[in-house]
Amino acid sequence: MGDAAAYGYLRDPQAIYDKSFAIVREEADFSRLPEGLHDVAVRLIHACGMTDLPADLAWGGDPVTAGAAALRRGAPILVDVMMVRHGIIDRVLPAGNQIICTLNTFGVEKTANARGDTRSAVAVEKWREDMAGAVVCIGNAPTALFRLLEMLGSGAPKPAVILGFPVGFVGAAESKQALIDDAGDIPYLTLRGRRGGSAIAGAAVNALARIKV
Repeated sequence: MGDAAAYGYLRDPQAIYDKSFAIVREEADFSRLPEGLHDVAVRLIHACGMTDLPADLAWGGDPVTAGAAALRRGAPILVDVMMVRHGIIDRVLPAGNQIICTLNTFGVEKTANARGDTRSAVAVEKWREDMAGAVVCIGNAPTALFRLLEMLGSGAPKPAVILGFPVGFVGAAESKQALIDDAGDIPYLTLRGRRGGSAIAGAAVNALARIKV
């Protein structure tokens, strides 16, 4: 083992955050984004290290104000996978908001197998009683976002905001385009294309939680 100080790396947590955010703001182009989205975009970039991310961000309505206000009202946060749940920092939530993940709820796997569907899609159906005014955050499964949109199209209660960041090569880009096309009057924030993931989705919630409205 070498000297613990041999690499000369930055150790102070706050200094690391400050320097990271300064680099993001220096290297990323936020010119196409409304000012209200800048701080959110910074945290999304910080979560993935991709400074070109703002070019692919898409939104409808005012997702920042809608999401931040919902959190301050105590709205629940509905997430598709536990990885998203673990990416949300409980201590920054303004009202001790409940975080709900139904992926492992009893019967979800059995129902999904019986009808040849994904657990993620079936789990979204368990959200119905908590959807009104909720913060929905999807960071993994395109089928979860597709099913959410199907439910909304059939009259399910409307969430306050949809943070749609499914990731992958099958259905991810398409599900996010469907959100852009069919969200209607529900504010949303998403990332066009294949990129997304739990870290980005969790970062979106953490960003909104820090915003005072």
